[in-house]
Amino acid sequence: MALLLQGIACRLMGNPPRAIEILDPLSRSCPDAPMVHLQLGLAQRETGQNEAALQAMREAVKAKPDFSDAWLALADLLIAMGDTNAADQAFMEYISRAARDPALMKPAAALRENRLGEAEDLLQSHLGAHPNDVVALCMLADVADRHDRMSDAEALLKRCLELAPGYRRARHNYAVVLLRQNRAPEALVETGRLLEEEPGNPEIRKLRAAILVRLREYEESIRICEDLLREYPDQPTVWTSLGHMLKSVGRREDCVHAYRKAIQLAPQYGEAYWSLANLKNLPLTDLELEAMLHRVADPTLAENDRLHFHFAIGKALEDKGEYAESFRHYEQGNRLRRKSKGYDPGELSDHVLRSKALFTSEFFSERASWGAGVQDPIFILGLPRSGSTLVEQILASHSAVEGTMELPDIAAIAKSLDVWKPGPNAPRYPKILAELGQDSLRELGLAYLEQTRIQRKLCKPRFIDKMPNNFAHIGLIHMILPNARIIDVRRHPLACGFSLYKEHFARSQNFSYDLGEIGRYYRNYMELMAHFDAVLPGRVHRILYEQLVNDTETEVCRLLEYCGLPFEETCLNFYKNKRAVSTASSEQVRSPMYRDAIDHWRHYEPWLGPLKSSLGSLVDSYPYG
Repeated sequence: MALLLQGIACRLMGNPPRAIEILDPLSRSCPDAPMVHLQLGLAQRETGQNEAALQAMREAVKAKPDFSDAWLALADLLIAMGDTNAADQAFMEYISRAARDPALMKPAAALRENRLGEAEDLLQSHLGAHPNDVVALCMLADVADRHDRMSDAEALLKRCLELAPGYRRARHNYAVVLLRQNRAPEALVETGRLLEEEPGNPEIRKLRAAILVRLREYEESIRICEDLLREYPDQPTVWTSLGHMLKSVGRREDCVHAYRKAIQLAPQYGEAYWSLANLKNLPLTDLELEAMLHRVADPTLAENDRLHFHFAIGKALEDKGEYAESFRHYEQGNRLRRKSKGYDPGELSDHVLRSKALFTSEFFSERASWGAGVQDPIFILGLPRSGSTLVEQILASHSAVEGTMELPDIAAIAKSLDVWKPGPNAPRYPKILAELGQDSLRELGLAYLEQTRIQRKLCKPRFIDKMPNNFAHIGLIHMILPNARIIDVRRHPLACGFSLYKEHFARSQNFSYDLGEIGRYYRNYMELMAHFDAVLPGRVHRILYEQLVNDTETEVCRLLEYCGLPFEETCLNFYKNKRAVSTASSEQVRSPMYRDAIDHWRHYEPWLGPLKSSLGSLVDSYPYG
């Protein structure tokens, strides 16, 4: 032991030749001592003796097959020597034993307990010494994912798979990250690779079903889930996923059965209850409400389940007219959700200021008719819960228009432009648009059309991109697709604001969990829309939700005229349209116009003080601010 410690000390003090002099004879006299072989191999590698180092490290894992450090060092050496196949095998051996690695147990515990900052610090420190530790890279990608830093997570997982192509967990997570960036075709390829080796793997099949939903292949995704549940019927998360799919295609009774089956299997599973409550027009029973109140009183209930229960209880009490108690539960659910989601309210404010400075009348007139001149896209934007799904359903009922889903492609283009030129002083989005020429803008417009082509299943001449948050990118849309139609759907700020507050979004919309932040977001939206009305008069067609509800035919005729479409009676009978709808309003748009929703927010007016204060004069000056 003394000689081993002496050899390690020499190596760490930068004298590997002396370490070899000590450790080489020791390895022969102690052939069953794995640490001696590993330290000898490390010293030999540091002196460029890779073949000798390889032999020493193989002796280390032979002496101790569960020696995770030695497997990692062996994999690292094989990568350096260019033997990727052998390295992949060594990484697989390391991965199977890494759970017991003390260096990774602390960050793993921090991840489990959602202490993301601590986990990130520990992993960064570990990777500084072991940059090719694929397990640590995968864990760090998990941290990035939870922080919504998707590009960081993607880069880390891509590096994992370069080092260890057989690392199935990393490939699964890579597919998830691709899906969250709306790169569903690429994610589908990754699940195909995983299923080649394990065609029956339930987790991969479930993920594939989710990817197919993003590609609007609902029937295939439903088939996969139904097959899974025949084999593994006691899976509440799969029943819930199936319920979401059935809801999208309008199979209401089957959807309700799926959610209630999930509740039966896992009474503590808050998401299943919230999914049932979020059907909007299905009041929960007294027994279901009693069960939820019992669960939320349990101090051991997981936080994620707890927040789902609060939102679901809020909706159940709202349906009963118990508005004060309903708001209390909405408030608690939002507080928990806000705590788990990072949001910088100044980010949009800064974007609005930069956009107003750049996008002037002169700026646009100098670039008139640049971009791709096609008329295919119809953009519907505004704020979530403003009535945009209703407008989409009306337009998608026209014979020349195909409805798709909320497409993040414009936001992805904006994000790519933000890093178009590297460097701390490089112009960022949207300022970078001033440096793009006519050809570049045209190529971006054509790239958008190509990226969205996979969503166009019916080969109709026009299609809808209904992503509310695209209001932040009207300047970009106009520059790359000058002939596209842009429709702003606007709703009273207190009605829209409260509707946002009581909705629990699966991802994004992180501004919506605090009434004050909702008001600030609405103000930013109004300020930016007013600016585009001034510099591009008439470019954006505005629909006021209240007018659409009260005088539907007039507003539908105005809408179709703006889009250059002839009137069709089917647009007034939009609720008969059987198309799949994947937003929270899917059930509502399958019913005739619902007028009571206009003033429903007034039941909660006593508790909307923070929203009113943040909105300021916009409350009284609606709709024009």
